[in-house]
Amino acid sequence: MEEIKVSPDYNWFRSTVPLKRIIVDDDDSKVWSLYDAGPKSIRCPIIFLPPVSGTAEVFFQQVLALTGWGYRVISLQYPVYWDLMEFCDGFRKLLDHLQLDKVHLFGASLGGFLAQKFAETTHKSPRVHSLILCNSFSDTSIFNQTWTANSFWLMPAFMLKKIVLGNFAKGPVDPKMADAIDFMVDRLESLNQSELASRLTLNCQNSYVEPHKIKDIAVTIIDVFDQSALSLEAKEEMYKLYPNARRAHLKTGGNFPYLCRSAEVNLYIQIHLRQFHGTRYAAISPDMVSTEELEVQESHLRSNHDSEDDQ
Repeated sequence: MEEIKVSPDYNWFRSTVPLKRIIVDDDDSKVWSLYDAGPKSIRCPIIFLPPVSGTAEVFFQQVLALTGWGYRVISLQYPVYWDLMEFCDGFRKLLDHLQLDKVHLFGASLGGFLAQKFAETTHKSPRVHSLILCNSFSDTSIFNQTWTANSFWLMPAFMLKKIVLGNFAKGPVDPKMADAIDFMVDRLESLNQSELASRLTLNCQNSYVEPHKIKDIAVTIIDVFDQSALSLEAKEEMYKLYPNARRAHLKTGGNFPYLCRSAEVNLYIQIHLRQFHGTRYAAISPDMVSTEELEVQESHLRSNHDSEDDQ
């Protein structure tokens, strides 16, 4: 298998989609990095939020595929925030800056938790139209690290990286999953001490989602049946919290299915977003809808065929 960072798709992404840096806080050290691709006429795009170890690049396969079908996609990387309210305030300012009234959010792991907290915080004047939560959680106490959350800022970068790597899959995995892990390790290496410490603090600070505040939002939960950093209890808790959510299960995919099972994940994203076609909250250009429909049917047939081959 070819390493992701030297793959043609990744190089094409890096050479065609510019990385933007935006400051929305008074503190000019807080820089949001993002890729914004697809038709700018779309006012309700899908925004991707990475896990602790991730940067905006980790969703490059979603950016390429979805923009190819006519969607507007934004993949971003957070500045250093030490507090959930501070993050939500910064994210709201970013949406204001981008002139986006409402958005669809795809969050992986910590990204999913932050997406839920943002939807909850803005529930009185809603900014989130729908949520896709991938390998995510609703209560930070599952990590049993709430007592250390306040000391991450003191730890050197190598210790923080060790904590994060402890959640990566151990043992044999298929080549695509191995490539995904290598790529995420590479992304992790690119984060500095304060970036990592602040993300781990948000990940482990004592907090949970209040579902009654976001009960009217359409939710899809994507998770995997094989080994991931999430316990079965955490998954069950998510199902209880969102009884009406659509569930998208992948037989395999580990912690990073959006990298190693991108075709399936992209299909689930399309199925989720299709319910908004023809409304003002569509994330797709209206003239691309019929092309996208055909693509979905084809990829659905392909993935069914592939899963039959796997059995």
